[in-house]
Amino acid sequence: MLQPITFDNWPYPRWIAHRGAGRLAPENTLAAFRLGASHGYRMFECDVKLSADGVPFLLHDDTLLRTTNVGEHLGEGVGATAGEHPWSTLAQLDAGSWHSRHYTGEPLPSLANIARYCLHNGHCLNLEIKPTPGLERQTGEAVARHAARLWQGAAMPPLLSSFEPEALQAARDAAPRLPRGLLLDTARQDWLAVARRLDCVAIVCNHALWDRASVTQAQNAGFRTMGYTVNDEWAAHRLLDLGLDGIITDRLDLFPPLL
Repeated sequence: MLQPITFDNWPYPRWIAHRGAGRLAPENTLAAFRLGASHGYRMFECDVKLSADGVPFLLHDDTLLRTTNVGEHLGEGVGATAGEHPWSTLAQLDAGSWHSRHYTGEPLPSLANIARYCLHNGHCLNLEIKPTPGLERQTGEAVARHAARLWQGAAMPPLLSSFEPEALQAARDAAPRLPRGLLLDTARQDWLAVARRLDCVAIVCNHALWDRASVTQAQNAGFRTMGYTVNDEWAAHRLLDLGLDGIITDRLDLFPPLL
């Protein structure tokens, strides 16, 4: 039986490519993962939500407007909320042309597509559970169940993270052996208590929230520390000096992953 991911058994690299390749390719697409890998990155962060028929797929926003051609493909006035559509519809959308002509026709990937690519190439993932509002528990449970099946027996399972404690609790209940990380974008007094309650192994903060005291507090409590989204050299060097375990960045062109 594989060892669980713990503070002492932490197999993930420090540098993590945000949404596949940051801003260099259309976010959360297989093309972005391939480009990130070509820059030497071996761990990727991405966002996962559910289609109307329960298929986990990659998308950051609640709606399809910013990063797909939903209006052009389905017609103006069609519901743009991603979770309203079945996977058979979502899989037909163009998720690349908004970024540049070079990526025209790039599809939205399912979690299964990304898992296949990462497992074949030995890449690690931080899966952010990104529920459609009101579907926090359903999304956490479904993403965890699919991830547990897709990565069954893998030495480096994905780290599941979310801003939504309800989604993380559902993920814990569905697949307790998968590691979890609590995401924070603002300071909250009960952050350590929430992370403990959810049996998290990591805390993933907006990088500006970390300082010497909070890093020490988190590490003394048995949590690994990660920061997002780090795009400036001064910020990266500050976090390296603090000893953060994971740095999520868009700037694959600026930060070589072996820095």
